[in-house]
Amino acid sequence: MNTLKLAAIAVALSSFAGAAMAAQTPAAAGAMEKCYGVALAGHNDCKAGAGTTCAGTAKMDYQPNAWKNVPAGTCTSIKTPKGMGTLAPM
Repeated sequence: MNTLKLAAIAVALSSFAGAAMAAQTPAAAGAMEKCYGVALAGHNDCKAGAGTTCAGTAKMDYQPNAWKNVPAGTCTSIKTPKGMGTLAPM
């Protein structure tokens, strides 16, 4: 009988711990945003502006109109030799 009670308590506590951990995870976990000016030549994610078609077409490192998908909320904190990342084409 005591073993059954201990098992029930253990299950309840593990459920509570799981719920607490889930509450700490941002709702937008895994959300991405386009970040311009941070992609290396040939490593942009898609359409890099006039004269380009899609992924891998950036002609130079940190091309101002080429973007890379980055975790949401991190773009403007990415520092490159040519400045910070931006959410809009430069």
